[in-house]
Amino acid sequence: MRKILLASSTAFLLCLSSAQAQERKLVISVYGFAQDAFKTILYDPFEAKCGCKVVVETGNSVERLAKLEANKNAPVIDMAVVATPDALAASRANLIEPIDVSKLTNYDKLYDVAKDPIGGHLSVGYTFYATSIVYRSDKVTINSWNDLFSKELAGRVAFPNVTTNQGPPTLYMIGKAMGQNTPDLKAPIEKVAEHKDDFVTFYVRSSQLTQLMQQDEIWAAPIGRFAWEGFAKMNLPIKWATPKEGQTGGMNVMILTKGAKNKELAYQFMDFWLSTEIQTKLAEKLIDSPANKEVKLDPKIADNLTYGEETAKSLDLQPADAILDNRESWISQWNAKVGQ
Repeated sequence: MRKILLASSTAFLLCLSSAQAQERKLVISVYGFAQDAFKTILYDPFEAKCGCKVVVETGNSVERLAKLEANKNAPVIDMAVVATPDALAASRANLIEPIDVSKLTNYDKLYDVAKDPIGGHLSVGYTFYATSIVYRSDKVTINSWNDLFSKELAGRVAFPNVTTNQGPPTLYMIGKAMGQNTPDLKAPIEKVAEHKDDFVTFYVRSSQLTQLMQQDEIWAAPIGRFAWEGFAKMNLPIKWATPKEGQTGGMNVMILTKGAKNKELAYQFMDFWLSTEIQTKLAEKLIDSPANKEVKLDPKIADNLTYGEETAKSLDLQPADAILDNRESWISQWNAKVGQ
């Protein structure tokens, strides 16, 4: 009887331990792309390391921020990844809290631009990308953002719509080239309006561009570096411009939900994602450009990413508050002067 009771107690404790392990759950909110790769490289290895369950929720930024807002009094998400303006919007809505960077062992490995992107340690950058101009080097030479309006390129340029991720950064750099670098983007929008008949299209998806380039319909287009691979594979003389005014871009960041139920797991997961090993594996699959400066990549891989300290330092990123505070005005101006 004693042995039976002992065995029963042991079984009960094992069941209790198993139940407790199952209760260790981290809920994350992320973009929907490349989830199979993220599962293999990031989620599964972290689950094995922490003995916990990673629950992944995906969607676009608007949907995911709305869910954070709807559950602000009883958070169901522990951490999320968003673009810097969305992180600032979440901060203004009191949905996130400062990140204790002392709990991130890989924090000092990050490029400076990724350490505190919106201030107050409210976010940590995990990937960024450059925005510049891809062009047919056998047809034209591009040395400035103003070259998008040259006579040689009239009728040969695809320009990003203002509602896309590449629209405002492109306008920002055009304004800089014009010497009219103000957050309202009034001058560059007016310049695009003056030349709108010279553009083949105001694109909304970068996937449109490789076909247009292949068919010789366009010779140049502003793009994010993440879209470069498709052009690099084409059997055409195509280059990535390094305009004299510089390159801009964007950054995705990690944020910690205010009142997160599993805060310590969130910190462990953030740190794991920022590690040299994980950042290297994601970069090698061309998923994310690394924010960790210790990542070393083969030149063939690096050429398809925003990579290296010199590149990181050279990025002229729009301030998150300028984007957030002016976005509706940009769209209004664009619709009035350029059209849909």
